[in-house]
Amino acid sequence: MSQESVAAPPAAGPVGPAMTPGIVQPMVMIRGLTKFFGQMCAVNQLNLDIPRGSFYGFVGPNGAGKTTTLSMVTGMLKPDAGQVWVTGIDVWADPIKIKSKIGTLPDRLRLFDRLSGQELLTYTGLLRGMDKKVVAQRSKELLSALGLADDAKKAVADYSAGMTKKIGLACAVLHAPDLLVLDEPFEAIDPVSARSIADILHGFVVDGGTVVLSSHVMDTVQRLCDHVAVIAHGQLMAAGTVADVAAGQDLESRFIELVGGNTAHEELTWLRPS
Repeated sequence: MSQESVAAPPAAGPVGPAMTPGIVQPMVMIRGLTKFFGQMCAVNQLNLDIPRGSFYGFVGPNGAGKTTTLSMVTGMLKPDAGQVWVTGIDVWADPIKIKSKIGTLPDRLRLFDRLSGQELLTYTGLLRGMDKKVVAQRSKELLSALGLADDAKKAVADYSAGMTKKIGLACAVLHAPDLLVLDEPFEAIDPVSARSIADILHGFVVDGGTVVLSSHVMDTVQRLCDHVAVIAHGQLMAAGTVADVAAGQDLESRFIELVGGNTAHEELTWLRPS
């Protein structure tokens, strides 16, 4: 599966790709990304380009290396080999600068949950060096848009799983990043809130932002994303537009085919009502 043509990245240098004249560089360029945990290779020489202004699905079975890859892309986990550029900046050559351009919603996000939702947003904005008035205005708008206005003064520790996911998303977008990297953003979210979040993310993409969405729900990826990458055993299996990767099938069937899933199983004859 061919990816969109881009200029080859340089061997080194924090801003090399962005300096290529006349070529629109991808939002994210990944080259040779590798990560070991002990003797286990979690990500193996991964190469991937994520176009600017795309809604990009990043999918794979459990243990495929998705979270490890996204952690390296966002500067939360240092790779053993390879490079990542975001907006033309080498993530690991200038990690502080790149964090202002990325918003992240990791899986199993740990929050300062003794703060209220409003306090958490204020803390997040001020920690990023944002103007206090801007933080206050954006926090108010986000709490309203995500259906959290009535719970703004409640401790995050008392939020439901879905509410916690939403306040985490609010923290991720508060500083208006160029790139959003979201790990299972719709998990535990009710349908009404899910529609609102999808609308917010689509508006972000229409205005030039880029979303990378990791999810196990192929229907969500097929419905929301315009591009998708499939990873298994730490290696890229396919990448491109959703239509190209699906290759005439629904995305779930194609995904199972690509990752070598076995839909046949031994019948559990004992699993019967007594």
